[in-house]
Amino acid sequence: MASVAFLAFSAFSIVAVSFMAFNNPQKVMDLVQVQLPNNVAYSSIRGIYGGVGFTIFLTLVYLMIKDRLRGLIFAAVLWGSYAISRVITIFSEGALGAFGRQWLTIETLLCVSAILLVFFHLQKRTLAANESK
Repeated sequence: MASVAFLAFSAFSIVAVSFMAFNNPQKVMDLVQVQLPNNVAYSSIRGIYGGVGFTIFLTLVYLMIKDRLRGLIFAAVLWGSYAISRVITIFSEGALGAFGRQWLTIETLLCVSAILLVFFHLQKRTLAANESK
């Protein structure tokens, strides 16, 4: 049940930004105080945060239904990649502002949570296999 809740939370977190990007790309960029200068920029934000985000949402929902373990592994990689990207930014460009620090914390917690759920899932699978012997 915890795996389903976690994957659903992850999926709906991603799709919320996706819908925001489809509807108003500038609203997404307002979160990081960046003004989009032209239609190509709008198209890019709509594509990356909207289109790719929606694809990630569909993938998480599919895996939540069909293969929760792979879904948790995917979520761990997803949230971990976000966190690692922020850490790279800290080393490359300098300290993050409040928004970046907040999301680094959230993404790290989500990655660690996914990893813990993977271990619990594997442990449960191992116990079930041992019981059937």
